[in-house]
Amino acid sequence: MKYCFLLLLFFTTRMVVGQPSTNYNLNFTDLATRWDEAIPLGNGQLGALVWKKENTIRFSLDRADLWDERKAFDVEKHDFTWVQQQLKNNNYQAAQQWGDAPYDRSPYPTKLPAAAMTFDLAKFGKVISNELDLKSAIHTIKFDDGKILTSFVHATRPMGYFEITAENANELRPELIPHQYEVNSDVHEQKSVVDGQSLARLGYKQGNIVKTKNSELLHQETYDHHFFEVLLEWEKVSPNKLIGYWTISNDQKAKAQRLSTQQFNTAKQSHMTWWTNYWTQSTISIPEKNLEKQYYLELYKLGATARQGAPAITLQAVWTADNGGLPPWKGDFHNDLNTQLSYWPAYTANRMNEAKSFTDWLWKIRPKNLAYTKQYFGVEGLNIPGVLTLNGDPMGGWIQYSLSPMVSAWTAQHFYWQWKYGMDPKFLRKQAYPYIIEAATYLKNITYLSDGKRYLPLSSSPEYNDNTTAAWFVNWTNFDLSLAQYLFTIAAEVSTANGKSQAAKEWLQYRAELPSFAVDETGLQVAVDLPMKHSHRHMSPYMAIYPLGLLDINNAKDKPLIENSLMHLEQLGTRAWVGYSFAWMACLHARAKQSKQAVLNLQKFANNFCSSNSFHLNGDQNGGQYSDFTYRPFTLEGNFAFAQGIHELLIQSKSDYIEIFPAIPDDWKNVSFKNLRTAGGFIVSAEKNDNKITILKVTATQNGIFRIFEKTDLQDLSSKKQLTKNNQVQCISLKKGQTIELGSI
Repeated sequence: MKYCFLLLLFFTTRMVVGQPSTNYNLNFTDLATRWDEAIPLGNGQLGALVWKKENTIRFSLDRADLWDERKAFDVEKHDFTWVQQQLKNNNYQAAQQWGDAPYDRSPYPTKLPAAAMTFDLAKFGKVISNELDLKSAIHTIKFDDGKILTSFVHATRPMGYFEITAENANELRPELIPHQYEVNSDVHEQKSVVDGQSLARLGYKQGNIVKTKNSELLHQETYDHHFFEVLLEWEKVSPNKLIGYWTISNDQKAKAQRLSTQQFNTAKQSHMTWWTNYWTQSTISIPEKNLEKQYYLELYKLGATARQGAPAITLQAVWTADNGGLPPWKGDFHNDLNTQLSYWPAYTANRMNEAKSFTDWLWKIRPKNLAYTKQYFGVEGLNIPGVLTLNGDPMGGWIQYSLSPMVSAWTAQHFYWQWKYGMDPKFLRKQAYPYIIEAATYLKNITYLSDGKRYLPLSSSPEYNDNTTAAWFVNWTNFDLSLAQYLFTIAAEVSTANGKSQAAKEWLQYRAELPSFAVDETGLQVAVDLPMKHSHRHMSPYMAIYPLGLLDINNAKDKPLIENSLMHLEQLGTRAWVGYSFAWMACLHARAKQSKQAVLNLQKFANNFCSSNSFHLNGDQNGGQYSDFTYRPFTLEGNFAFAQGIHELLIQSKSDYIEIFPAIPDDWKNVSFKNLRTAGGFIVSAEKNDNKITILKVTATQNGIFRIFEKTDLQDLSSKKQLTKNNQVQCISLKKGQTIELGSI
């Protein structure tokens, strides 16, 4: 009894603290010399990258809503019927020139970088410590003569702060450096969209900087009378201390703020309080500490890039490239996986407010998406472009994916998850239900019946056969089909939850009209009569396994299909994969309970596809050990898919039950997590010691039935009441706010 009590006490005190270990801090003895290896700071709206350039300490400053939204793609010129006609007439080149060429040819629309703030490194001396403290999101640089430079981007205010402690602090003043929009080099340089075209191609006049004794203000005109301003102010507050702040305004004048030691300390304290609360939302502990470190770095990046009221996470979020050019792929919103994967871990990690930044943005641009759906697809309902601007306008690109007929089915999943993990009836009624039903209505309208089965006019599978005629299919791809099945299913569920039982029956009838998945001995195919023939970076044909969860390894009928699919993928190899492929594959293996393969893919991602600061660089940074892609464009979705891969080892939410420790390797003897969230709105904490579950605690955030897949018979330890059992799924009804501890009988 004494041992059990001490074990419980140890678990409680260890996990309640909820702060990442200092061992997981980004900690270096020098400054990075590349922007994509810099120390990242952010709050969803503002961001900074701290690194070394030309013997200066450089803060690359960014704001999430700085965009050039000029139109380059005339989506109104043609529609989906016209595209079908070009294919039929063997004139697909016309469709390519209309849909794809503007994305490569025009530098806009695009995300814009803001400016840089620099300090003369020669005046500071030699760096001996360069550390980002994850628990407080505060960055500290220490120098060999005792100087200290501390900085942070405030968690909730649109401001970045810095503090310098040094005998000659007044001499260590910062300077604003604008990006060069007017340069002497050829503005028509031929760079790819991935590499980032020159900022000079945008045609802006160079911004002006107004300097005073204690401030600098950059005013940068952009396009069509838009502008942004960067304001930098500092103050010597004691003989050996200088404090300052920077802020960025968009289409309005930057406002000066009062600056004093008291206000600086108050801002720092409120910033730290926010991050303390953020970290206490959930914690995990796994034996492989390199993976645990990567996980906490991903959760840090989530907290730095996702905030209600700020734009959704783009390809690089608040860390736009600082290399003299536009960001990779224009830093835009890619809805053929990038936005979706970026929010995967938010729900299980119990970061529901951060997750809501995605659905808030999707809801904001919904009116434009409704108009786009009617114009391009010619039907009522809701679809969304696969590549689009901050304001929701289509940007073009490979039209199989940038104008895919199935994008809203995938974005609808996040409205479903936001409701299902939170169980907020108001969110269901006001946003989740309307969005999902509008997307399902569009799908009903765009599909047609033939011999009793429902089909799309044209189907595709992201990036399979790239941008060729072979990328279009007259029959369903498994990617599109699984999304269609999923969308009609959740439309029925939200209809039932909203008291519309007859509508629910109709949605299920539409699902019943869909054909079965295309399968053969290799498992899930790309499309009918087309197995996956080569290594491919996008796991789209396997959506039914994850993230849609239409196939379940615990179902005897699904098990061989899942296992054959993943075996075939392994046989094809990883040469055409990029970083996110490994993170997604880890989730797929976890759903198949193939723990060793899942962990191996997580290790490959962390060791080969990430920069020293943990940024996902897409290509294999170890000389092509696992992939033929060895480039380094930074995007975030791989990082966040990695975090979800860790979650999928620990806990999984299935269609109507959850499973604890479903994919833990045998050699992981001691594993734990606290306050992870499941579908149904349950908060779960669990610990496994010597491969036995010793603690399992469940809290209900709403009234509901907790269902768990578990071979061992369970009971409520306080009441000794056994859970109701149906095969291996055990159930117990809980009231909102009720907490129970479960144990074996």
